Amino acid sequence: MDRKKELKQLYKETPIEAGIYLIKNTENGKLFVGSTRNLKTLNGVKFSLENGGHMNKQLVAEWKQFGKDTFTFEVLEVLKKKDDPYFNEKEELGKLEEKWLEELQPFGGRGYN
Repeated sequence: MDRKKELKQLYKETPIEAGIYLIKNTENGKLFVGSTRNLKTLNGVKFSLENGGHMNKQLVAEWKQFGKDTFTFEVLEVLKKKDDPYFNEKEELGKLEEKWLEELQPFGGRGYN
């Protein structure tokens, strides 16, 4: 099997995990806290910033101003799924995001949220 096929297979076998991520501007210390139902999509977030399609226009503006190498991406927490039939992933992800927003306070001059 060639390397491309191996990587594709590895990607397919990697479990889909929901979680909270952080984008940090290392130039001015501003933060953006986001959530996703699939942490594998963080490359898509980078792509949308690169092409100006991200929902947060201030973050896009500073991405263009400072350049992509000024920003770091970090997974803050992976959502722990429960074997409860009433477990609501979207709702629990929202609660987890609120927890991190409260803790990091990325508002106003401190961030992009």
